[in-house]
Amino acid sequence: MIYEHRTYHCVPGRLPDLLKRFEHVTLRLFRKHEIEPIGYWTVAVGASSQDFLYIIKWKSMADREEKWHRFQSDPEWAAAREETERDGPLVASLTNAFLKPAAFFRGA
Repeated sequence: MIYEHRTYHCVPGRLPDLLKRFEHVTLRLFRKHEIEPIGYWTVAVGASSQDFLYIIKWKSMADREEKWHRFQSDPEWAAAREETERDGPLVASLTNAFLKPAAFFRGA
């Protein structure tokens, strides 16, 4: 099992638009493509209140590559992304990391 931690650093003022897209489109497409999120967060106190973070649980890197490719290739995703970004991008940059549980961790 591996976990992917993704942080979207939003264009100033565009975080609400990104959250709306996740709520109304992305979550449904994640379910369609069997992508298993652990949770979603925004920053209450920290370096940037324009960041959106989430963690996805994967069986393996191969599982991640296959499901993420299906999601990214979905015509519905492409249309939704184009529509929601017609006034410009929502995300200025993205950082991600692949995490493996510490040997003593028995959760999630």
